Amino acid sequence: MVKLTKQDVLHVAKLAKLDLTDFEIEKFTPQLSSVIDHFSELSEVDTGDAEPTSQTTGLENVYREDKVNIDQSLSQDDAISGSDKIHNGYFKVKAILEGRTDK
Repeated sequence: MVKLTKQDVLHVAKLAKLDLTDFEIEKFTPQLSSVIDHFSELSEVDTGDAEPTSQTTGLENVYREDKVNIDQSLSQDDAISGSDKIHNGYFKVKAILEGRTDK
């Protein structure tokens, strides 16, 4: 059985960007050890005759022709006609990135 330490659990929590309480660390240490034990059973499987593969269904990428249906599309003028916050033919919205000078 794999025996994880408190530092192991804290390292995994840091990688997952989780802040754990002492109670959670004590609770999760044996649980995570148990999960790793289950995965370690995979090392016992004989895979010597198995060919490496990236997918098993045999499907390939299926593409369709990209067609524009003008009857179901809005013109730019129609699209922006319902808003009064327009700039150079585009919707004007609040900046979402920090440090922008054109807010």
